[in-house]
Amino acid sequence: MTGLRLYDTARRAVVPFEPAAPPGGTVTMYTCGITPYDAAHLGHAATYLAYDVLRRRLHDLGYKTRLVRNVTDVDDDILRKARELGVYYLDLAAEEMARFSADMDALGLLPASSEPRATSAIEDILRLVGRALEKGYAYRAGGAVYFDVSSWPKFGSLSHYSAAQMLELARERGGNPDDPDKAAPLDFVLWQRSAPDEPSWASPFGPGRPGWHVECSALALRELGATIDLHGGGADLIFPHHECEAAQSEAATGEKFVRHWVHAGLVHFQGSKMAKSTGNLVFVRDLLKTWAPATLRLALLAHHYREDWAWEGSLLEAAAARLGCWRDAAARAGRSPEVGSLLAEVRAALDDDLDTPRALRAVDKAAEEGAGEAVKQAAGLLGVAL
Repeated sequence: MTGLRLYDTARRAVVPFEPAAPPGGTVTMYTCGITPYDAAHLGHAATYLAYDVLRRRLHDLGYKTRLVRNVTDVDDDILRKARELGVYYLDLAAEEMARFSADMDALGLLPASSEPRATSAIEDILRLVGRALEKGYAYRAGGAVYFDVSSWPKFGSLSHYSAAQMLELARERGGNPDDPDKAAPLDFVLWQRSAPDEPSWASPFGPGRPGWHVECSALALRELGATIDLHGGGADLIFPHHECEAAQSEAATGEKFVRHWVHAGLVHFQGSKMAKSTGNLVFVRDLLKTWAPATLRLALLAHHYREDWAWEGSLLEAAAARLGCWRDAAARAGRSPEVGSLLAEVRAALDDDLDTPRALRAVDKAAEEGAGEAVKQAAGLLGVAL
């Protein structure tokens, strides 16, 4: 028992976080990474920052963490963008991953333990697809392999969406429910035929490329084993991506895939979710030309990780003022409250489903009271260097 409580999407409740390892052991974490066809935006930063704060708290509790964050370097989006730009898709991925890494480093995120690429896991993917077929959970049609949702009674137990909701979201998020080769609209592709100008790999199921969902399953199983302590990502990945990922992983291994599903809320801008598909993006690299990384980090931490919220430029001004107060306090000799008291407050806030707004308010109060050393140490728990 860590004393840490997190909202679990599948259980729809804030529950104790119970990793397999005891204190001193390693907590395994998988977060869905970017599809590298454009620069990192604030939605990415807010999501990955949440898991960074979680890792820091786990380290503070005496755990080690192994965080795997995949790179989706082959899927419909990156292939379409590479086609538009007239570049090789892996060159596009390499360029954008370099930018992403620089942005996350600037924001002070702890480095991922591993960032495996989907294209590195083709053999793992083929084995997983083969197991799904052998066990009767998948079928071949039209040169592709599909997961048979009707064969998996637990399908929907992560998202808890109705069939109508799932169909709507599948249509909106690339699930292609109208594919005529499918036996049922919610069945999803494990292996698909490649278009003439797309990369293709030989397989027992015919030449082609992997489906989106199966890439993450193969990488998670390869890097972390059959059961992961925590799987994360934005709330928009709950369905279809994570629902499908859970189904195919458990069908293939016969074991529970994830102990805790933890999802981050979405950042909105100009009236809708910030997303590459809509183009309403605010890029991290652009903001860092004007604002200190710690300022941007504080602006994001001012929102609870599970809430949806709207980005406004004024948030940076407020965060800059907060950072200035903290730094002024840290530069002075420490006074009451004592270091231990403030750290206890911040830890209690983080243990309560990563309540960073509450943690920030506690540090604000200590800064007003001139508790310099306490402010410095508490800011460090949040990854803010003063």
